[in-house]
Formats: sequence, C-alpha cells, structure tokens
Amino acid sequence: MKEFSFKGLGTALVTPFYPNGQINYEAFKWLIEKQIEAGVDFITPSGTTGESPTLSHYEHKKIIRFTVLTASKRVPVLAGTGSNSTAEAVSLTQSAKDCGADGALVVSPYYNKPTQKGIKLHYRAIAEIGLPIVLYDIPGRCGGNGVSAETILELAHDGMICGLKWASGNRDQLEKVLVGRPDNFVVLSGDDNLTHYAMGKGANGVISVLSNLMPKQMVKFIAELEHDANSFESVKWETYLSPIMEAMFIETNPIPVKTAMTMIWPEIFDEAFRLPMCEMEEDNKEILRNVLRRYNLI
Repeated sequence: MKEFSFKGLGTALVTPFYPNGQINYEAFKWLIEKQIEAGVDFITPSGTTGESPTLSHYEHKKIIRFTVLTASKRVPVLAGTGSNSTAEAVSLTQSAKDCGADGALVVSPYYNKPTQKGIKLHYRAIAEIGLPIVLYDIPGRCGGNGVSAETILELAHDGMICGLKWASGNRDQLEKVLVGRPDNFVVLSGDDNLTHYAMGKGANGVISVLSNLMPKQMVKFIAELEHDANSFESVKWETYLSPIMEAMFIETNPIPVKTAMTMIWPEIFDEAFRLPMCEMEEDNKEILRNVLRRYNLI
C-alpha cells in the first residue's frame, strides 16, 4: 500500500445506478480499478458526488465496505460519512472504521444551521470513533456561513480532525487555515477549478470530480502542482483542463459527470440518477457533448 496519506489526488467517486435505481456494483468496481490503475492517491466513496443523500444507511455502509474490499490496500479509502444528525454521522463513521476505511470525510451539518459551538461538538463526537477525519466545508450545500477558520483550527490543534476539504470558495478562510494549521494537517481543494489557486497557496491536493473521467490527466496535473504550482507547465495544464472542469458544473454535481460517463462508456454506465437528481437538460447535454469531443473523449 502507498504511504498512508490523503495528499495529492483523490477521486470523489460517482455511484453508478441501473435504470431501475439499484446500485451497479459491476460498474462501480470498474471505476475503482480505473482510478487505481491511473495512479490516484486515494478514493472517496459515498460523498456528494456519490449521491449520498439518496442512499439508504444500508447502501451507504455497503458501498464503503465494497470500496475497501475492492481497493484491497492499494490506495487509502476516505469514506464519506457525514450527516446532519450527529448520531447518524457517528454510526456511519463507526461502520467505516469497522470495515477498514482509512479515514472519514465528514461534511458540516446541513439544513440544521448549527452554531460554531454546535459544529465543534458535532466533530468532537465523531472524533471519539478514532478514525482520521477530514472536515468538509461547503456552505453552498449546507446553508449558513459554513465553518469558520477559527473553528477549523481549534479542532485541528485539538486533534479532532486531520484535514480540511475546502469547498467554501472563501479565500480568506483558506489562507487563515493554511497559516495557522498544525504540522501534518492536510488541506484539499474541493473544487477542481480552484485547485491551482489553493495549491499555489500551500494546499496539499484535491478531491476531484473530473478525475472520474480523466484520472491520468489529473494525476499529471496534480504532480506538476506539487512540483511547482507556479511553473509554466502547471499553468499549461490548468489552461488545458479548465473548460472540462467548468463543464462538470453546468448543472448540479454529479449530473454532468455521470452524464459524461454514459457518453464516454455507454457499455458500462447507464444515465441513471435518483430523484431529485435527474437527467441533464438537452441544451446543456449538447454543450457537454461538444466539450467531450474537444478532448477526444467521444
């Protein structure tokens, strides 16, 4: 197994479904193998890109177990175990630990809009499980003002969390965390488009949506950023990848990436979602198809 780390490139795995809505584990296994073969540093099942809000608890736990068994120690598994209920997040994290996941990606509680005190208590309760926790801050999906840099740093210095998935877009928050974090605390971009910026400031990698489609290219991009985020080559890579990164968000994630996967590998993936996620609008689908053609993916 690679050295235990959530640095570099992690793929936020989609959850493939059959047209009847059941999970397609054969396609999921194919996707995991493709990621490992391409050289990604870790994989993340059952997160936002994996449509976790529509997974039953049984399915959620089964997907994590399946990912751990399929990865078979070849790459670390950072399992999505977040919930707006602390008790549910604790249960999912315990299950992830029991089945051998290497860490948990825990989104800040959504809908409830807890105070910063409530957020701290939430993560402290989950930390009792003893699995490394990466805090996932994405106010756009969670409401409120997100998690403050002060809260993140307090939890980090107290050993409650080992990393941050930065998806707030708040650059002031990012810089405060990077300056004040303890040694070995990992900061990962949660937005492909902001990866170059974040790593240029000192972040350690990305949890990527695009790498579902282009893992080899993303591996090269992140390697270049790790070598020198200000190099001409890293700028070239960002310029090259930016159009398809943007295309992944012309509708709500994971609609575009899953649609693209069915266009590229129709023999493996069905264009299937669970409501309220649904098929892409035809106009946007044509935009996406044209972008994929530019990259010779279809």
